[in-house]
Amino acid sequence: MTEPDAGSAAPAQPDRRPFVVLEHVNKHFGELHVLQDVDLTVGEGEVVVLIGPSGSGKSTLCRAINRLETIESGTITLDGVPLPAEGRALAGLRADVGMVFQSFNLFAHKTILENVTLGPIKVRGISKDDASARAHELLERVGVRAQADKYPAQLSGGQQQRVAIARALAMDPKVMLFDEPTSALDPEMINEVLEVMTSLARSGMTMLVVTHEMGFARRAADRVVFMADGRILEQATPEQFFTAPTTDRARDFLSKILPH
Repeated sequence: MTEPDAGSAAPAQPDRRPFVVLEHVNKHFGELHVLQDVDLTVGEGEVVVLIGPSGSGKSTLCRAINRLETIESGTITLDGVPLPAEGRALAGLRADVGMVFQSFNLFAHKTILENVTLGPIKVRGISKDDASARAHELLERVGVRAQADKYPAQLSGGQQQRVAIARALAMDPKVMLFDEPTSALDPEMINEVLEVMTSLARSGMTMLVVTHEMGFARRAADRVVFMADGRILEQATPEQFFTAPTTDRARDFLSKILPH
């Protein structure tokens, strides 16, 4: 059976301005072709959830958007501007792109408040008082304001990941990237992080989320993008994708992960 062309299904929603645009993006790790001529557009204010089997290229695609991974060919633009190669322009771009990883990457020797204020003070040039006030607001928003004076090791994994989200938001990013943000968490901590992400999605933030949490994809995504073997095979609304996937690979994937 021939798989349908993913490019013909559910591009960025037509009422949204294209914000993150990948065209003909290719990337190898040695002999492995991890991104194969990938085209993807994320509209402003859109929440796109990227799913697929392990090794399909999802995290590499996510990391390429802020140049944590370089690409070999193709183009990536953010808000109409091509991705800078290096230097101050790249640093400026990364300030506009919030990123939350599997590991929390907090500075162990700094308090929670210091972790959240460091970027705005050093990169954005915001005063310490203003950065602190904003950090307290964001820590309240993600439910850990009471932990502001503690150190990361004193917090649970779920609390640390919520701090990592607050830290990314403190830079006032134009888009948020999430690379499997709950995969390192104990099961009871996953929902507290997903609730913060769902709230963020509903606030209108532009988001690209790599996740294995299908409940989050159903609840929060505007569009689900399915990847396998370095290619985007299918794009659809959550309702369309989970009830009537059009490719054999997607049907097989869902049959293995969804409860029967």
